[in-house]
Amino acid sequence: MNVSVSVSETLRGALTDLLDGLPPKQAGQAVERLIANYRGATPTDAPILRDRADVAAYAAYRMPATFEAVRSALEAFADAVPQWSPAGHVDVGGGTGAATWAVSSTWDGTRPVTVLDWAEPALALGREIAAANPALRDARWQRARIGTALALDPTDLVTVSYVLNELAAPDRAVLVDAAASAAQAVVIVEPGTPDGYARVIEARDRLIAAGFRVAAPCPHSAACPIVPGTDWCHFSARVSRSSLHRQVKGGSLPYEDEKFSYVAAARFPVSPVSARVVRRPQIRKGQVLLDLCETEERLSRTTVTKKHGDLYRAARDADWGDAWPPAP
Repeated sequence: MNVSVSVSETLRGALTDLLDGLPPKQAGQAVERLIANYRGATPTDAPILRDRADVAAYAAYRMPATFEAVRSALEAFADAVPQWSPAGHVDVGGGTGAATWAVSSTWDGTRPVTVLDWAEPALALGREIAAANPALRDARWQRARIGTALALDPTDLVTVSYVLNELAAPDRAVLVDAAASAAQAVVIVEPGTPDGYARVIEARDRLIAAGFRVAAPCPHSAACPIVPGTDWCHFSARVSRSSLHRQVKGGSLPYEDEKFSYVAAARFPVSPVSARVVRRPQIRKGQVLLDLCETEERLSRTTVTKKHGDLYRAARDADWGDAWPPAP
């Protein structure tokens, strides 16, 4: 079985087992508050996950989506550094540990893992869920204030997912700088909103200034070619909903699409794609329109038609966020 599929199924099973019997009404109310906080632009001065009920709602509603978004970012990063795998991982603001599951889904084997968060209920539940994943059974779940006093031990990989939106600008800068000082590779994921993209670009600039090379999603480490205020770079990950997830979320579809923005960068050499599909491909009769971000630090649209043969067939199969052209 594909490792990523196996890890995803294990996570869903662990959540279902752990949250069996959760009162949907109580969880639904907590979910509404969580949505407002995670999608909002106002930093909070208290942990978003306050108690067991909040954490249970978060795990049911947000953990599968965070896992899929971070896994998508990590897979793009792994493609750019095919000979590398992290020997250690620190997840800053990791909550219940979705990013640690995504790392174990991307790279085989075990490694020292530390999850830092200031919400003890989230860490406790994350520890329980992680018991189902052999790669995480020895992980450290450590309470830490994510702010100006943050200090990180040296490690190979630092992930920061859906955290920057909880912090004021000075704390965001301190966090990114701390990650850059401690890690060989940093992956940051934020909601796929204009504000989330702005925070990612802010972090991207700080990583580049610290000597990092951008591995994904960008084909280069130069300035983003998007004119500020006109658009934003984001991608989409398909999230399978369990029956519990649908119950808590109040939806009927067996899936949802998680929109996210991200940057993955490293201190060592990387091989970014020559271009990346930055919008959902438009399939028309006999042609496919692809919006690309290219190595030449520009955005462009290319049209692939039937006369392109194999390339046309590849374009019809291309997805938002894919490399272009596809690898041989």
